[in-house]
Amino acid sequence: MSTENPSQNRRNAGLFERAQQSIPGGVNSPVRAFRAVGGTPRFIARAEGAYMWDAEGTRYIDYIGSWGPMILGHGHPAVLDAVLKAAHDGFSFGAPTEREVELAEEIIRHVPSIEQVRLVSSGTEAGMSAIRLARGATGRSKIVKFEGCYHGHADALLVKAGSGLATFGHPTSAGVPQEVVQHTLVLAYNDVAQIEEAFRTQGNEIACVMIEPIAGNMNFVRASVPFVKRIRELCDQYGALFVFDEVMTGFRVALGSAQSLYAKAIPGFRPDISVFGKVIGGGMPLAAFGAGRKVMQQLAPLGPVYQAGTLSGNPVATACGLATLKEIAKPGFYEALADKTQRLVRGLAGAAEAAGVPFAVDSEGGMFGFFFGSQLPQNYPEVLATDQPRFNRFFHQMLDRGVYFAPALYEAGFVSAAHSEADLADTVAAARSAFAPA
Repeated sequence: MSTENPSQNRRNAGLFERAQQSIPGGVNSPVRAFRAVGGTPRFIARAEGAYMWDAEGTRYIDYIGSWGPMILGHGHPAVLDAVLKAAHDGFSFGAPTEREVELAEEIIRHVPSIEQVRLVSSGTEAGMSAIRLARGATGRSKIVKFEGCYHGHADALLVKAGSGLATFGHPTSAGVPQEVVQHTLVLAYNDVAQIEEAFRTQGNEIACVMIEPIAGNMNFVRASVPFVKRIRELCDQYGALFVFDEVMTGFRVALGSAQSLYAKAIPGFRPDISVFGKVIGGGMPLAAFGAGRKVMQQLAPLGPVYQAGTLSGNPVATACGLATLKEIAKPGFYEALADKTQRLVRGLAGAAEAAGVPFAVDSEGGMFGFFFGSQLPQNYPEVLATDQPRFNRFFHQMLDRGVYFAPALYEAGFVSAAHSEADLADTVAAARSAFAPA
């Protein structure tokens, strides 16, 4: 239930009422509607650095960061300059540009598992294309995903777990026929026994296993090292491809992305296909998928797997992404970003502990998550078992104090290079006040 004061939110409420007349639910992406937490969505008028201002002029410290892309903060001078210059030269050509090549080279330079990359316009498009590529490369139909991992809204991926071990899922969206998801196998995250059983019974039919290495769509849940290691072994044994969905974690948790963290713990580790989005576009609609040359050459125009897009490699989006990647590759960037994020989560945890509130936090690079519970969840059912009503109250208490966290328990948070010491301190002070007994 919302704790907001409607009288202080009239402009946002008016815009929301108006929006619902012309846009389903009043929003163009469901979580923005605040239905998970209650209350009225804030209509953002502008953003700069670590802040956003809504339609009423209220300023918020922004920990959404456009759901991850704004790793430098809003309106970074180098990025803004690159975008303005690119826009002056032309919005879209429908023909190749040099900047597409430069961005592809920059991604490949930092991610050793990738030899070639294809640029697209959204994470959903990249995830869908990666699965088609895996199926085409292996000649198999079945795919494995894990409950709580989100890979975009392509039909074959909108599936929830079945009732038994390694059972086929059922659509979680109307408009998705059962026939479309009959080859999608949904397993429990971090459950080694289930993935072993799935490969034992159906391994020769599995084209790929797709995973969020740090699941940012059930807040912040890490895939354990033994879990990832076992999937890699099983994919190698049965000839399936291992797909890392790094739309959220790519260039956000480390310069080499999440796969670089697992490579430190698992000697020789590499995924077969990687999916990227968010940070590589710097806030513009841009995503990518990449793999070794042998797999990528299955794509048209070289191979039989078709994929295309009118706005793929858009010149303004690639300018934004390339400028962002060049900034975050500077020495010391990730050390400073991780330090800020760690100080934030330590401060939040300390405020909760002082108030006697069960609270668990985790972070990596510039990505973090927190739960109202005594320990960090390891899978989706454990996320559901945390205290959602308490989260909803906390969300509104923080929003009223000028701190904008994601309006849903199931979403990770993001720190940017633009967040200052004062921003972190103000956030922790707001949390201390929110945690205090009424």
